[in-house]
Amino acid sequence: MSAHEGPGAAEPRREVALRPGYHSPQVEVEVRLNTNESPAAPPQAFLEALAAELASIPLNRYPDRQATALRAALAAHHGVEPEQVFCANGSNEVIQCLLLAYGGPGRPAMVFEPTYALHSHIARLTGTPVIEGRRDEAFCVEPEEVARTVARAKAAYGQTAPAVSFLCSPNNPTGGLETIESIQSLLATVPGVVAVDEAYGQFAPWSALELLGVEPRLIVLRTFSKTWAMAGLRLGYAVADRDVVASLWNVALPYHLDAVKQAAGRLALAFDAEMRARVAATVEERGRVSAALLELGVEVWPSESNFVLFRTGSAGGTAVWKGLLDHSVLIRDVSDWPGLDGCLRVTIGTPAENDRFLAALLQVLSAQPNRPWM
Repeated sequence: MSAHEGPGAAEPRREVALRPGYHSPQVEVEVRLNTNESPAAPPQAFLEALAAELASIPLNRYPDRQATALRAALAAHHGVEPEQVFCANGSNEVIQCLLLAYGGPGRPAMVFEPTYALHSHIARLTGTPVIEGRRDEAFCVEPEEVARTVARAKAAYGQTAPAVSFLCSPNNPTGGLETIESIQSLLATVPGVVAVDEAYGQFAPWSALELLGVEPRLIVLRTFSKTWAMAGLRLGYAVADRDVVASLWNVALPYHLDAVKQAAGRLALAFDAEMRARVAATVEERGRVSAALLELGVEVWPSESNFVLFRTGSAGGTAVWKGLLDHSVLIRDVSDWPGLDGCLRVTIGTPAENDRFLAALLQVLSAQPNRPWM
């Protein structure tokens, strides 16, 4: 028998497979409201500034390994020191570095489902065990559930468990915001670091960034993909205690952040007023879409993000999703996620896109034999 004929020789690790149904289909449609992107492109002035900057970037040279200028700009933006900022290729790479630094075999991560799938998926990719707690019917993390989940982690892995705890706030895909008390309670309960993923933080009325300086084990994750309208550039960052940030740099690959991305992030921060105006417009549209969904008789959860979670009752989540696709409207089917039976998630788009979605939904629901409002 050759070395290539042994049992399982060509089989990848089982944990590398992402949970079925996580990837959102990429299909050609007229209205795309499935991936929580900004419905508008970056401001034209930003694009012009970036184009001018590109002409001066020496592409034959490696980029600044420490992203010095970008980190300084982000530090000034958040009122912290540059040593408290870590930048990476999207917030997902920040999560990966966090788990490489603090996770690993015997050092579990704790999550509360339903939540962002990549917290647990990236944990497993790094060999980090995952301890799952459950959110309640309102998708809140109750202190009693935190205590039970931490107790399970300690029983299985010892008193230093969990090593990493994740809270997504606002939570994806449910849209709810964690309270400052719940984050403080979690920090008081767990021995390890606590990562608050604020990919949608600009849409919410408060941020865990307010706790920095008093909670050295707190890590706040942010991204340029949503409110900064830069999903195509893949840029994210963390703000934390400088010792935590130093640990993230220890596991990052050399020159992991390209020069174009660094320039784009730094230049984008000069357009803070435009970003805030877009956030305000999205929040207003979010309220309008939520109200319209309620009028259709579907179940809607409060959201502090740029999307809305809803359930169409007897109509069935996947059936409604397919019906909308027939109208060239693409939203997110999350009905097979933990605790989300029959649920769908729609990104808040432009007013015209939202009108198109609502009109298509009315037609799809009207064609159902058991209409949710009957």
